[in-house]
Amino acid sequence: MTESGTPGSPTASAREGDRASDEKTSTATNLAFGVDVGGSGIKGGIVDLDTGALIGERFKVLTPQPATPDAVAGGVAEVVAHFDWQGPVGITLPGVITGGIMRTAANIDKGWIGTDVYELFSKNLDGRKVSVLNDADAAGMAEDAYGAGKGVNGVVMLLTFGTGIGSAILNDGKLVPNTELGHLQVGKKEAEHQASSKVKEDKGWSYEKWTEKVSEVLKTYEALFWPRLFIVGGGISRKSAKWIPLLTNSTPVEAAALLNTAGIVGAAMAVDQGLRV
Repeated sequence: MTESGTPGSPTASAREGDRASDEKTSTATNLAFGVDVGGSGIKGGIVDLDTGALIGERFKVLTPQPATPDAVAGGVAEVVAHFDWQGPVGITLPGVITGGIMRTAANIDKGWIGTDVYELFSKNLDGRKVSVLNDADAAGMAEDAYGAGKGVNGVVMLLTFGTGIGSAILNDGKLVPNTELGHLQVGKKEAEHQASSKVKEDKGWSYEKWTEKVSEVLKTYEALFWPRLFIVGGGISRKSAKWIPLLTNSTPVEAAALLNTAGIVGAAMAVDQGLRV
């Protein structure tokens, strides 16, 4: 079952000089392809690497249930075939990947653990070149290059607030992969067990109460990494005006700009750079 997604276009919060609208002409030549695998959908598209914009609309298929490696790889191949794309493909997965092996699996089948992701996707994509990386890492790469982190030197951290807390760290545009900072203990609990948006929802907290916890987490990350900027993503980032001003940490915090295209763009960047984790 397939459905069309929304065009990948910048939000009003994107900085001046960020990428143009996704209504691009066929004259764009610096192109790459990205696929973002999530718990509910597999979405992909062609990315103009000069601007970070999608060429036309993204395309999405539903994530198979159960989301086994072979079933998901088939979904990725369907997305790629929709565009008749013949080149290399960048792919995100919701888990840690080291040495080309999936080490964890969030929101997909546990059968992924131990899977050689390069062998799997290359087999399902006619042997073509692929890059495979964590979904938060891909989003961080995209936001750093084209979104809220564009033009910021030094350490930039992306944090996605949802069921847990996803993280990505970049230093002058270079990714430090698989940070998983949502699992860092802050006080008596893991960060994501006290400051995810799910915790806020489950406990019925106000933004004021929740941002007390988020501020504690950010202050801990500050003491460890001394970032120049935090970029916050996840669904709750769409309401950032209600809670970012309430934070009490020192480092500037900005809402993610690319929203639901960040994973696709970051995956395309990864394969263009030949990234292999």
